Amino acid sequence: MSILDRLSRLLRANVNDLISKAEDPSKIIEQTLRDMRDAYNQARTEVAGSMAQQAKLEREANTNRKLSEEYGMKAEEAMRGGSEDLAREALRRKQNHADLAAGFDDQLKISTNNVDQLKTQLRALEAKIDEMESKQQLLLARHQTAKASETLEKASGFDKSGGAMSAFEDMERKVAAQEDKANAMHQLREEGDVDAQLANMGRGKALDDEFEALKLKVKGGQ
Repeated sequence: MSILDRLSRLLRANVNDLISKAEDPSKIIEQTLRDMRDAYNQARTEVAGSMAQQAKLEREANTNRKLSEEYGMKAEEAMRGGSEDLAREALRRKQNHADLAAGFDDQLKISTNNVDQLKTQLRALEAKIDEMESKQQLLLARHQTAKASETLEKASGFDKSGGAMSAFEDMERKVAAQEDKANAMHQLREEGDVDAQLANMGRGKALDDEFEALKLKVKGGQ
């Protein structure tokens, strides 16, 4: 399984867990980036280990190739010296080291191919992280905008959902009615005061007239 495949499974698991907990999208974005950075660091460690193994295989292949050549020369020397048994043993060891060198070469080819793939995946992962980081602020801004729009929609539809605006309007009408009633009572009171003043003025005039008549009567009788 490639690094990106494992990372993809890890991220899906973590994101699904956050979504199931109804986490804030900004937290999901930040956690996703954190997981990607952790996976990137882990992948770099794996690539470094594979490169170290590649170098070791190359050393082993070269060492056994060199030993095979040395035992080949020793076999010739033994044969020239008349030691056929020693020459045969040297040839056997030459072949063993040649086989080992070939085996290490085969593993080196596989390791080199794997390292190349890991490096490619690592570069792709690094590019993906850079892309995510560049989009992070944009995603957060879009989230805030969507959140504000959602709040506005809730406020606009508040009257439909809870009847709060209707209740407020009813209260406003009641207050207006109370104000109208108070104004009417005040107006009636003022009108009553005017009538009383007019009545008092009439009674005062009648009293004055009666007083003048009495005064004339008394003077006429003298």
